[in-house]
Amino acid sequence: MSYDIAVIPGDGIGNEVVDATESLMIDLAASHDVEIQTTQFDWGSERYLEEGALMPEDGLDTLEEFDSILLGAVGHPEVPDHVTLRNLRLPITKGFNQHICKRPSYLFEGVQSPLRGYSGGDIDLVVYRQNTEGEYADVGGREHQGFSNEVAVQSAVYTREGTEAIVRAAFEAATERRGKLTNITKSNAQAYGMVFWDEVVQEISEEYPNVTVERLLVDAGSMDFVRRPDEFDVVVASNLFGDILTDIGGIISGSLGIAPSTNINPSGEYPSMFEPVHGSAFDIMGEGIANPVGMLLSMSLMFEHLDEDELAETLWNGVAEQLADSDAPRTPDIGGNATTLDVAGDLEERLLQ
Repeated sequence: MSYDIAVIPGDGIGNEVVDATESLMIDLAASHDVEIQTTQFDWGSERYLEEGALMPEDGLDTLEEFDSILLGAVGHPEVPDHVTLRNLRLPITKGFNQHICKRPSYLFEGVQSPLRGYSGGDIDLVVYRQNTEGEYADVGGREHQGFSNEVAVQSAVYTREGTEAIVRAAFEAATERRGKLTNITKSNAQAYGMVFWDEVVQEISEEYPNVTVERLLVDAGSMDFVRRPDEFDVVVASNLFGDILTDIGGIISGSLGIAPSTNINPSGEYPSMFEPVHGSAFDIMGEGIANPVGMLLSMSLMFEHLDEDELAETLWNGVAEQLADSDAPRTPDIGGNATTLDVAGDLEERLLQ
């Protein structure tokens, strides 16, 4: 098989983790008789500062021709966050209807959680986040800016199509895992959108009688991600709640640097996008110490989505074995002093020797 992959290194350490892992991805695929062709796009904040746009007007038309998209990171200290997010990542996820954001949180053997009493495999959960609407819908506006009667309105939007799609995907995942789904909501305070969300979860749960459903308000859910993370299996949440919870899930699993993420268009009509959770991390940009594992695991999830299961498993297991090896190089975020290139190079030796 052959695949054309669009690569957007983006901002900050996104460039560093892409540079360290792209050739490994290509060479590992070739060892499994899979051909990967990559095309890099210099879209991001530097382009915005020079030209006033993070990507060209025909960016989506360009990306539509690819089989998949890898995104390094988005964010720049000189560009407001709402500008970077709303002019690169969100146009891609919404434009390509990538409404399923799947983010696993797994505590690997050899990685220390900041929580006492947890070791390898004890934390193993996956969050299914609605990725194109909810609280991140671009609905609202501002009036009378700069005056005493200034007003800002931001509306959350929940469609039946979008809500059913993410909830059903989460239930399907629960049937393949341990049979438990936790619905994260806030229907005590949000009596329209979140009550609707809960009703959809209840309706679809009747199609999956073998899945146990737990319902938690997001404040209690955030507490329980810290208090009892080992009891979670599949979690389904709206856009905002899923975003916050997966940062918690990443850090309790050792580091955001090892957390992968997917943005899936389930119909296959458009390409899906894969990215690490860690963001642009400008505080360590240029130091060469960014953890490449989040990108590598995102690549594994990309191969899984492309039905290259053997390749996906090889890469995931290779990362797991490296993390479990106390003599292997590791970056400072997980207690080592190695560089990004050290970690990627060591993994390449392990997988391609």
